[in-house]
Amino acid sequence: MRPWCSPTAPLDFRAVRLNNSNVQLAVTQNIGLTGGQLYVASGMQRFDDFNGRERLYNAQPFAVGLTQPLRGFNALTWARRTEPLRYEEAQRQLPLDRETIAQRTTELFFDVLLQQQQTALAAQNERTATELLRLGREKLTLGRLAEADVLLLELNQIRAQQNRQQAELAAQTAALNLAIYAGCPPDQPLPLAVPDAAPAPTVAPAEALRQARERRPEVVGFRRRQLEADRGVALAKLTGGLQASLTANLGYIKRAETLWNSYLNPQNQQQLRIGFSMPIIDWGRQRSNVKIAEATRELTRRTVEQDELSFDQTILTHAAQLPTLHAQVRLTARADSLAQRRYVITQEVYKVGRLSLTDLGIAQQEKDAARQAYVNALRAAWVAHYRLRVLTLYDFVRGEGV
Repeated sequence: MRPWCSPTAPLDFRAVRLNNSNVQLAVTQNIGLTGGQLYVASGMQRFDDFNGRERLYNAQPFAVGLTQPLRGFNALTWARRTEPLRYEEAQRQLPLDRETIAQRTTELFFDVLLQQQQTALAAQNERTATELLRLGREKLTLGRLAEADVLLLELNQIRAQQNRQQAELAAQTAALNLAIYAGCPPDQPLPLAVPDAAPAPTVAPAEALRQARERRPEVVGFRRRQLEADRGVALAKLTGGLQASLTANLGYIKRAETLWNSYLNPQNQQQLRIGFSMPIIDWGRQRSNVKIAEATRELTRRTVEQDELSFDQTILTHAAQLPTLHAQVRLTARADSLAQRRYVITQEVYKVGRLSLTDLGIAQQEKDAARQAYVNALRAAWVAHYRLRVLTLYDFVRGEGV
């Protein structure tokens, strides 16, 4: 007899037609206290041999089981501590995003307003320069003004026209940025009116800090980041080394040639298994991972401390600066009124020949600078008002959270 593995042994490849299908329904529940998992299941398996005309059913009407790590990292316990913080942080993030949008809209609003004010001043200066050029040519005809002064008036008129065109272009660009950010159609930008001064409630820096600590998402994030660093250390300590797990299963099982018979008089099935695993040698890998995790935790602790100090200092400084910003609005408003009146008087005095063109130019520059300073002061006060709402998520005007 020749051995079956001999190269000369005959080989017969036969076609087979098999089907092996199964369906299972299971419900699982994690056990947060121990990190295990409890499940209840029911399943059915069917096997078909089409060539042999054989069919078998393997039914498992009911089974309940438990999988429990005996030594290992309990991710569920840490998730129960960190996930509520993530949820609270996300809830606080929504009002923060709204207030951030309001602050950015305010900044873009005043960008448009400032450019429109610059355009209005440039148009006014152009009209004034044109009128002065006309008067200068009349005085030149009467011999009461030198030709050099008339040339200077004409040069000023050209510069005023250039400044007006540049201001119009800048105003269009600023209006387009505001329309895009606000989601408005940019076809017809409306002229903006200069608003009143921003609300000036009395805000104690300590009160602003207290409201911020109660409402800002960063405060929750500080605790979450520290917990996640502690989680990393626990994971590094329990991942390597000896691992053990317990698996228990209790249920019924039955094999039959028909589906109905597979559910009749099922047999009990119990399983209990305890498994252990431990690397023979890891070349110090676990110890290294633990040291890295501990160093990361210490770095996180120091970083969180610095972020908390920066967070507190930002709020205290901003709240302390509010009275100064509101005082600047009052002072620049007064300066703008005085500069406007001085320019009108200087212009009239120049027309009767009692002031030089240089004096008129200085008065015009002071008028424009005073108006720009006033609008900038308004912008700083309003942006600071909304910035305080962003930092604290609290409306100190109404006395309620945002």
